[in-house]
Amino acid sequence: MASALLRSLYMLIALAGLALSAPAFAAVTDEVQTSWRLLDYIAVDYREAVRGGKIVNAAEYQEMVEFSAAVSKRLAALPADPARDDLIAQSAALQSAVDAKAEPASIATAARKLAAGLLAAYPVPLAPARAPDLARGSALYADNCASCHGGKGEGPSAAFAQLDPPPIAFQDRARARERSPFALYQVISQGLEGTAMQSFASLPEEDRWALAFHAGRLAYPDVARGEQIWRAEPAIRALVPDMAALAALTPAELERRIGADKAAAVIAYLRAAPGTLSADKPASLQLARDRLRQSVAAAAAGDRARANELALSAYLDGFEPVEAVLATRDNALMVRIEAAMAGLRTAIGRGEDAAALRNRLAATEALLTEAEAALAPEAESSLSTFLGAFAILLREGLEALLVVIAMIAFLRKAERTEAMPFVHAGWVAALLAGAATWAVATYAIGISGASRELTEGFGSLLAAVILLSVGIWMHGKAQAAEWRRYIAEKMQGALSRGSAWFLFGLAFIVVYREVFETILFFAALWTADNGATILAGALTGAALLAAIAWAMLRFSRTLPITEFFRYSAILIAILAVVLAGKGVGALQEAGLIPVTPLAGVPRIPMLGLFPTVQAVAAQLLALAAVLLGFRAARRPAAVPLAAE
Repeated sequence: MASALLRSLYMLIALAGLALSAPAFAAVTDEVQTSWRLLDYIAVDYREAVRGGKIVNAAEYQEMVEFSAAVSKRLAALPADPARDDLIAQSAALQSAVDAKAEPASIATAARKLAAGLLAAYPVPLAPARAPDLARGSALYADNCASCHGGKGEGPSAAFAQLDPPPIAFQDRARARERSPFALYQVISQGLEGTAMQSFASLPEEDRWALAFHAGRLAYPDVARGEQIWRAEPAIRALVPDMAALAALTPAELERRIGADKAAAVIAYLRAAPGTLSADKPASLQLARDRLRQSVAAAAAGDRARANELALSAYLDGFEPVEAVLATRDNALMVRIEAAMAGLRTAIGRGEDAAALRNRLAATEALLTEAEAALAPEAESSLSTFLGAFAILLREGLEALLVVIAMIAFLRKAERTEAMPFVHAGWVAALLAGAATWAVATYAIGISGASRELTEGFGSLLAAVILLSVGIWMHGKAQAAEWRRYIAEKMQGALSRGSAWFLFGLAFIVVYREVFETILFFAALWTADNGATILAGALTGAALLAAIAWAMLRFSRTLPITEFFRYSAILIAILAVVLAGKGVGALQEAGLIPVTPLAGVPRIPMLGLFPTVQAVAAQLLALAAVLLGFRAARRPAAVPLAAE
């Protein structure tokens, strides 16, 4: 039994690794970012090629033709998505418009619309992980860019002006007003085909963002006035709530909202002092709002599949990234928002009319407004951050601790301490894998909401199956005669290698599942200002877990062996039932399992209890398996855990 379960464990881990492989993610991201960069270039520079339906710069026009064709080719190579066909159609229309020498304004509008749709369908990171270092950006610019673009962005010297096309002048306000920091970051990262602009992908990501923000501020010097406006007008601050909004914002877009004069000053301040905005404190849930509105609109138009996809994206991409922070400040509100968003998805699935969906949307948006107030920086306190970090570590660590301690206590009772290194190696390997996950999520790829829920869901279900089998086996050993027979058999030889690796696998999976969740929670909470407080809360939680572990081990020594097995079997079986509910709940949040609401059932995530037919059915099924397994395990023919 142990060997079969271990093979299943390895197979699932391998499949998960293939499904979430970084190369595939990176390939899609590269296609999307390159296409977005080409569209941005068309939107800005087409006007230099065509005026009044006539070509005014043949070389520039040829680039526009090539770039529009390249976009069509790249979009056709993207993975299947409900929006892909529409994006390909828009791209074909843009390519035809370029071929027909359409007016620059219409080309810019079409290119911007296509770029926005592309990012909506295939989200990629749009902002730096932390505020860029402008001093570093200035030094990088002097070393790598000044010779071509001028020391202050005034444009190329006479020698470099001969290049075709010549390097741009970053002080050119007409061009600068159409460029966001993200657009500059893209060009810096990938270079620009057909020009002397090479890729600087060899620079670390934070350096490329620093360089992008420095280049983007050269046309906007009025920093002091911008700061005055920013601090004096809350309405303007609401327009740029976080780093993601700033990175994607063009001066032209801000001009349309607050006027050219104010926009130039505010852009000057924010690009010179991006630390004003915290990349780690998402105070806006605009993405969630936008996707929910698009979802209801799609449902009203009769496209229920697209509506459901957008509603799911609203949760996974718009709300879940702030869920951990909100849970530490107002857990009840977080639960209400989750329920409201799940209710909207269910309503779309069962075909509620447009009026009912709009009512649900209004109620959900009201909850999101409350959440934004709770997430505001002024709502944070050192105490809430400390308690949040403490509670997260205690909650996520307790389940894993109970299983690992039960394994250690069992090996001591059975006098099979030679297998103890496998258990310790399992949980240590899980911690190391968690550290690697943090490094990958921070420096290589982002872990999407869907990936997080799928990992939690499948990990929980796999752990539930393993714990169920272990609990049934341990219950069978709760009879004194059965235990004596088992000891007599196992004392004659060493613990089999298959059983030892089974213990390693069990320790690894139950610990890694919790480490994965804890890392993502802490990453959401962490900012430059509260790191010490979070560490203090985490260390306090770790100290309490250590005390619990010591007490459990000490107590287990005093228990008669049959009582130990009886209590351990019950504890592990309860955990299996809890994890069954958690696994199904996570897969429902990822959109993999449908949601059928079940009235009258409370939502208690700690117990794996969710008010849906599927989650409750999973727990009832696990409970039935426990009861039947306990009954069968009491028979004399019970199969021992260490059997190969």
